[in-house]
Amino acid sequence: MTDNKSLKEGKKGRLIVFSAPSGAGKTTLLDYLRSCIPELIYSISATTRQPRQGERHGEHYFFLSEEEFKRKIDEEGFAEWMMVHGNYYGTPRSFIDENLDRGADIVMDIDVFGKKKFDAVYPDAVGILIVTPGMDELERRLRKRHSESDEAIERRMTNASVEMNYALCEGKYEYRIINDDLERAKQEILQIVRNIIADQQ
Repeated sequence: MTDNKSLKEGKKGRLIVFSAPSGAGKTTLLDYLRSCIPELIYSISATTRQPRQGERHGEHYFFLSEEEFKRKIDEEGFAEWMMVHGNYYGTPRSFIDENLDRGADIVMDIDVFGKKKFDAVYPDAVGILIVTPGMDELERRLRKRHSESDEAIERRMTNASVEMNYALCEGKYEYRIINDDLERAKQEILQIVRNIIADQQ
């Protein structure tokens, strides 16, 4: 809507990128952020993985076949893309450009490796990294889901360790949130995003 208060006449919108390993609570925190600042635009990623229970095409992800995804790669339709846990994930470029040009503030959800590629295209993006207090806590949260096999959890734990090392050594994250207390983390993330947006007013 053109009368949305988040649209800043004569200024491009801000791009805020969140990254976290599976189980760090990113989805819960982003859902809270959405409820507090409803004018934020949430970028929807494309993926070839199967929908989880309750996920809907065009709302949580664009669920594509591998053939469809590869065709979009050939068409340079993604700002970044890569394979994660055996599935393709990518960020549609046109969605981002159109919303930034009209002054909308966009929230992204990208893994740490994709963030590195993304920064090459959008260097002004602000990075926020969400982590758990430690790997033991991360494993406990993954097992609490009761949605994956022991083998899948072990693979995610291995990947999470690699991701965190990469994020801390190679990533560009202006903020890091340790999600050891959910309510505190909610307020921290809300204040950070409000400050980012205010800088552009």
